[in-house]
Amino acid sequence: MRAEEICTHYGEDPSRFHGAVNVPLFQTSLFVDCEGNESGREGRYAYTRVSNPTTEIVEKKVAALEQGEAARCFSSGMGAISAAMMHYLKRDSHVVAVASIYAPARRFLWEYMARFGVTVTFVRGTDLDEIEAAICDRTELIYLESPSTYLFLVQDLEKIAEIAKKHQVATVIDNTYATPIFQKPLTKGIDMVVHSASKYLGGHSDIVGGVVIGRKEDVTQVAKDERELFGAVMSPFDSWLMLRGIRTLPVRMRQHMENAMEMASYFQALPIIKEVIYPYWNTHPQYELAKRQMTGASGLMSVVFDLPGDQIYKILRELEFFSRGPSWGGYESLISAVGAGLDRDSETMKKGLVRLHIGLEGADLLKEDFDRAVKHVLG
Repeated sequence: MRAEEICTHYGEDPSRFHGAVNVPLFQTSLFVDCEGNESGREGRYAYTRVSNPTTEIVEKKVAALEQGEAARCFSSGMGAISAAMMHYLKRDSHVVAVASIYAPARRFLWEYMARFGVTVTFVRGTDLDEIEAAICDRTELIYLESPSTYLFLVQDLEKIAEIAKKHQVATVIDNTYATPIFQKPLTKGIDMVVHSASKYLGGHSDIVGGVVIGRKEDVTQVAKDERELFGAVMSPFDSWLMLRGIRTLPVRMRQHMENAMEMASYFQALPIIKEVIYPYWNTHPQYELAKRQMTGASGLMSVVFDLPGDQIYKILRELEFFSRGPSWGGYESLISAVGAGLDRDSETMKKGLVRLHIGLEGADLLKEDFDRAVKHVLG
């Protein structure tokens, strides 16, 4: 089934809702006359913390896009990430994780889970021998994010899945960057996928949400335990907005990528930029791997400025169409000077690194914006 078909029609039956072309918003906490049912099975609802008709359709679509058996929506990306991790971890477990994962996910493993005796070995993620060497007899989980935050390092999903299965270790990946339009980790042998739906799945910067996708038995258990007991369920209104975003996901992702490729070419030729970090750009060290396991890349990239930090900040303040903000995945272009103030590179960051989300404004407009800002600051 093509992604466009899934996004526009899959899982929907207008006859259930008086022929409405848009799925109704079931903005309710309670379903009455349900004959004591609390299982949350389709067609028999009791309580929205367990299941909701609007949310259920979104879950069906995301599961189909990822080619997974089931999906469950959460009230935030971190709700989905922490639930997926907790599904596989127990007291004194060990985790192998990519060092450059989303910072709150790293903190959850390194700080919060330490109170339960959980330990973590952080790896770069690009060296298979390093990953396998980090596995010990207490390892329960390998946590991936490919491409990863800021540096956009790409992990070889098929080979890592093979290593994990050999050692009977579970694998979870954050697939927010690529979305299921450009990457399907479950087809590479990964056990579970998580998303921040606040990003591309929502697409309009107006929801906070997350999704877990995987085998039906695993996802059902996550819903019964981590989601239901922690209470991190997506609201019906956010589900309805997410459904709206999913309908245009394929066309939006293609446009984000087209704009990003044009901006990568622009930055590559800009004298003040010494490095463009974008998985689908041919200077990326893992360009061939990215092309092999992804069918495209999103609008998120980083560039490394060859300028002092104060000049970087001045250029960013002059930009009109790049707003300064920490998120990404919406229609708008964003910029974050996360490495501008550093005096040296670190494991997860480079001196002078600026992350950009290339939105839908049009590459010509964005290039003109940068030209104006650079000329105004540097002359």
